[in-house]
Amino acid sequence: METRRLCGKLLGVMLVAGTLLAAPACASPRGRVYVRVGPPAPIVEARVVAPGQGYIWISGYHNWNGRAYAWVPGRWERPPRARARWVPAHWQHERHGWYLVEGHWR
Repeated sequence: METRRLCGKLLGVMLVAGTLLAAPACASPRGRVYVRVGPPAPIVEARVVAPGQGYIWISGYHNWNGRAYAWVPGRWERPPRARARWVPAHWQHERHGWYLVEGHWR
């Protein structure tokens, strides 16, 4: 009876370890997280007055939190350098599913 219980525990530990070791193999080589369901429509936000001259409005977007989409609200931000342009975050679709392209300054 003791041997059977020990084998059951060992099997459980091996299953958990195998799952943890196999998880990185499912990730994209580029570090992308794929989501099977596309994002919802963007939320229409009311912009508050800019905090000062030279600020750019960064639109909000849906982010994936591991279980569901969560809205990241828009914000005012100052460009890091002259003539910098904001490229908004957006979702791309590939055969693996949807992945987020983070917003960035160009």
